[in-house]
Amino acid sequence: MNKLEYVEDEKDFLSNPRIVENYSLLQDIGVFQHIDSLNREIRNYKNLFAGALEIFNRTTIEEIMDAAVVQISDHFLPAFMVFLWKPLQNKEDIVIKSYKNYKLTDLSLKIESITPFESFFRKYPKPITYDLLSFEMGDSHAVKPMDALRPELIIPILGPSGLYGMILVGRKILEDDYNGAELVYLQQLMAFVSQAVQNHLHYDRTLRDVKTGLFNNGFFMTRLNEEIARAQRTDSSSSIIIMDVDKFKNFNDNYGHLAGDRVLECLAVTIKQGVRTEDVPSRFGGEEFTVLLPDSDEEAAWVVAERLRIMVSEMQVPWDPPLPKVTISLGVFTFSRATELSSEEIIHHADEALYLSKEQGRNRTTAWGSGLMSKIARSK
Repeated sequence: MNKLEYVEDEKDFLSNPRIVENYSLLQDIGVFQHIDSLNREIRNYKNLFAGALEIFNRTTIEEIMDAAVVQISDHFLPAFMVFLWKPLQNKEDIVIKSYKNYKLTDLSLKIESITPFESFFRKYPKPITYDLLSFEMGDSHAVKPMDALRPELIIPILGPSGLYGMILVGRKILEDDYNGAELVYLQQLMAFVSQAVQNHLHYDRTLRDVKTGLFNNGFFMTRLNEEIARAQRTDSSSSIIIMDVDKFKNFNDNYGHLAGDRVLECLAVTIKQGVRTEDVPSRFGGEEFTVLLPDSDEEAAWVVAERLRIMVSEMQVPWDPPLPKVTISLGVFTFSRATELSSEEIIHHADEALYLSKEQGRNRTTAWGSGLMSKIARSK
């Protein structure tokens, strides 16, 4: 017979005549306290798995962090929480998000890198009190930026690729210090958070260019083909922009390839700032970039292209010695159901417009038209 068939629910158990008959004895030897403890443990596991499901249903790191904030806040009500994570594994740059009362806030935490904490948390992969971390790290420079906040706990977000990030948790508002069972719960919850972040990062890296963080050309082509198919169904207009850094070779030849890399990284940041969330900015190859603009006709695409051109011309690239001003040339092409072109043909036409921008003196935008005079007329 299955063992589960022997298991009665708690109500049936307590109403059993033999239990009632021996109630005092069972109470004295702690049976009921043990049952209460088991029930609490079951509730905790139910809450943990419900929280894990919420976390794994999120599609971005920001959403994963937001879900984790809700789970931790519901369970402990900490005074504040701060998430720090690296969006790109090969970069030192980190993203910081602070929460108070479930809402985003600015706690003015100035941490530039989580790398100094990596070797420590690889060795001790568990939540740790701030005071103990400060003592064990022996690196006052790394920990000092946290002094003003003085979090109660530091929780690592770890995966096979190392330290993805950390969570700083403030003291509980209504109760005493975090106990052992609560630390175990946090460690178990963070295992789910770490796995969710790891899954997202690994997936995201298949879509992203390592150097710039923009989408790679493979993802761009997939989205372009999807937009072409959608245009055929809905008769909507979408556009692409192809842009190229003017005289990029001079940066590499005169200032070194690291300077050229910095130009590309700054350009990528500027492009992301100049487009919508639904747009698809990508690195096409070398110093050439593309942007897919869904639901954008030629006039709208022209406005975006000119905005990007001006933003780049005003862009500051930190380097010593200072670099010359960076400019870009752009080509725009708009497609719809009437266009009836393949993705390769669409890119070819945008590239023709880009070539004309170069030919006309660089640092300008050209929209592809039906004839050469149309192209020249749209050059700036």
